[in-house]
Amino acid sequence: MRVYNVHERQFPVSVAAAGALIDTLSGPDDALWPRDRWPAMKFDTPLRRGARGGHGGVRYSVYDYAPGKRIVFRFDGTGLTRGLTGRHLFEVMPRKSGVVLRHIVDAEGDLKDWLQWQCLVGPLHDALLKDALDHAEYALLGSIARPARWSVWVRFLRRMLQPKRVEQ
Repeated sequence: MRVYNVHERQFPVSVAAAGALIDTLSGPDDALWPRDRWPAMKFDTPLRRGARGGHGGVRYSVYDYAPGKRIVFRFDGTGLTRGLTGRHLFEVMPRKSGVVLRHIVDAEGDLKDWLQWQCLVGPLHDALLKDALDHAEYALLGSIARPARWSVWVRFLRRMLQPKRVEQ
């Protein structure tokens, strides 16, 4: 079964300005990934084709990278996306009045994998990507017109997935 998920936001900026955000991913000055609210994106090398890593329980490697334009990641078959075969990517698309910064997940799995996406991974992913696009908006425009808000389900999932604290 197919998982296809798209998040995008239009900005009145140049391709170079929006593309520069993609190039900061996983670096010390990452201006796109919402690591203040979610597990940081980390790789075993600087951002380049073949770099391996991920964020939290989602593991992937850099499959293709066109600096300032697009980065494509391939799921590695472990972690929360175990069973899904496919990719996710960030891309900058020029438009008449600026650019669209887009994130796409395009993957396939069996019914169990699809249900796990629909009930667990997908809602968390959607919240993370809305936060990432808020980060992009702030980095590019200096403010966020309508900040994303987490649903009750996302807040519940995050609470359930937090490591339990051990009292001493």
